[in-house]
Amino acid sequence: MIDWLDSATVGFLVVALGTLFLIGELLVRARGLFGLLGLGLISVYFLHHLNGDTGTWVIIFYLIGLGLIIFDGNVTSDGTIAAIGIIFMIVGLAVPAPDMVYSILVGMATIVGAFSSLLFLKVFPHRNMWAKMTLKDTLSSEAGYNSMNESYKDLIGKQGKALTAFRPTGTAEIDGEPYSATSGGQWIQSDADIEVVSVDGTRILVKAIEAKEMDNKDSK
Repeated sequence: MIDWLDSATVGFLVVALGTLFLIGELLVRARGLFGLLGLGLISVYFLHHLNGDTGTWVIIFYLIGLGLIIFDGNVTSDGTIAAIGIIFMIVGLAVPAPDMVYSILVGMATIVGAFSSLLFLKVFPHRNMWAKMTLKDTLSSEAGYNSMNESYKDLIGKQGKALTAFRPTGTAEIDGEPYSATSGGQWIQSDADIEVVSVDGTRILVKAIEAKEMDNKDSK
């Protein structure tokens, strides 16, 4: 086979690029081009290093790892099974390596290639892999999304009454409507006067209004 694959440095580059393109094919829509490049590079690596002492089981091990990554991306989407798949791929690639240094470099190359493939997400259209872990679209007001409930946004600065004790969460009545809110680290008694300090999404932060503060506002 290709003699330059006897070099650990060359093996590192081949495995890193092969993993880069294979994982990249799973992440973005590259019309199969990345998949072909990745399979080609990994196949060259295996064909060069497989011999009588190392059976084809390492290829099966590698393919199982790749399958686990695909399964995780489409079904579980929590990254755990994908991490196990990466380990399977590393073992499948490291075992046929000629020495320990080569094996370590191959393992590092697999990790580097896998993480580097995330850069493709900035350039190419995304697939639906790991859709539960990442937001694929920008949630903008123009698209009909808003990170802050408009009705909650209008509550900022309004006063009301604590329907329950806040320890630190509770229910407040504002403009005759009950709202779930939090007082941060402050303890507020039930029936205490409160004021909405801020709103973050659907999280309403309130504070207790002291009697003097109430008198000053009433005098204004």
